[in-house]
Amino acid sequence: MEFLFAQDATTTTGGGIAAFLPIIVMFGILYFLIWRPQMKQKKVHASTLKELKKGDSVLTRGGIYGKIVEVTGKNNNKLIIDVGNKVKITVARSYVAGLADNAPENPENS
Repeated sequence: MEFLFAQDATTTTGGGIAAFLPIIVMFGILYFLIWRPQMKQKKVHASTLKELKKGDSVLTRGGIYGKIVEVTGKNNNKLIIDVGNKVKITVARSYVAGLADNAPENPENS
């Protein structure tokens, strides 16, 4: 039965940093492909929300296009948006998806 235990004693296994190298490379790939672009996009969205003002055409996260009529609330965190036909809704600033570049100019006719 000794032939089952016959191994070459001179072979060594990778130790130290070599064992953790694949994990380190995976974290590097995740950082550069997922986390970093997501952080950049989040910063751009936050600055866009901070710069919203009266007269901007916006798109809400619910898919509603409208034009900001008034900015109210504590810390200016509520937006009153005209969505057409003199219908106004109040939306929290954080629920604005962004500026509506292709929003209709006159929502009453659409």
